[in-house]
Amino acid sequence: MAIERDFVEKGMRRSQIDEFLSEELERAGYGGMDLARTPMGTEITLKAEKPGMVIGKGGKNIRQLTDDLEREFEIEDLQVDVQEVDEPDLNARIVADKLANALERGWYFRDAGRTTLSRIMESGAMGAEIIFSGKVTGARSRVVKFKEGYVKHCGEPAEEVVERGQGTAVMKLGTIGIQVSIIPPGSELPDKFEVATDADVEDLVPESETTEVQVEEAETTDAEGIEELVEEEEEAEEEEAEPEPEPEPETPAEETGEEEETEETTEEAGTEADSDTPSSVDELEEMSYRELQKLAKEVGVKANLKTEELIEELADEFGLEGGD
Repeated sequence: MAIERDFVEKGMRRSQIDEFLSEELERAGYGGMDLARTPMGTEITLKAEKPGMVIGKGGKNIRQLTDDLEREFEIEDLQVDVQEVDEPDLNARIVADKLANALERGWYFRDAGRTTLSRIMESGAMGAEIIFSGKVTGARSRVVKFKEGYVKHCGEPAEEVVERGQGTAVMKLGTIGIQVSIIPPGSELPDKFEVATDADVEDLVPESETTEVQVEEAETTDAEGIEELVEEEEEAEEEEAEPEPEPEPETPAEETGEEEETEETTEEAGTEADSDTPSSVDELEEMSYRELQKLAKEVGVKANLKTEELIEELADEFGLEGGD
């Protein structure tokens, strides 16, 4: 727990120094401070709207401030640097203090809020929000918000980009708290992007050699498959487009000589049938069982007999006795 306790002590010390400086430099427009430890000691950088009032004539005020800080917070080798705020209307802390002073001087909170908000946006801010909480108009406390532009309320951008400041106005009816949130001009937000219309994709996203080879192979395979599909479709269309042959007109048999051809064909079929007919029992025995069954079905003999019985039936059918 020693490390955690050390962090807590450093944070409390930083807050106490910031509160002390805000009270001492209220009239100079205190805008925050940065504390850093260097090899030469501790360095504090102050931000002020009127750095001349912080330094004083001949550096009298800055030396007095340095001595007070060393004595109050026991800081050794302290160096204090003062920087002028370039745009006070974009510093949330300075704006909150100005609003508190305006309310204490009698300004109506609505007028003060709207005027300050318009001045912030005219300075170039991307967005701003002002919140008043307390007895702003009567005995009952309430919260009033003035907002313009774009303001982030959560996430890392709300912590890193948005500048926040707090002020307190002591009124007769009670204390009014003031919170100011400003997004400075030129802030980079994660949800902001631009679409490049003329950009070259190959230059923005380089591809590796392996990816290119895979893409080429895939393109080649797809091209071959597409060509095969196209060829099949063309063949199918050609088959559908081919007209069926028209039947030829019948002519007399005397002119064409079909009778002679028919007789020749019949003679040839009889010759082929005679050649398929077995000429001896030995030829039947040389045939396989499946051939014998096929022959028996053609002749009209029972085909589900045993081999020997089937041979005897076929021999009787063809009138065969012994071999040639």
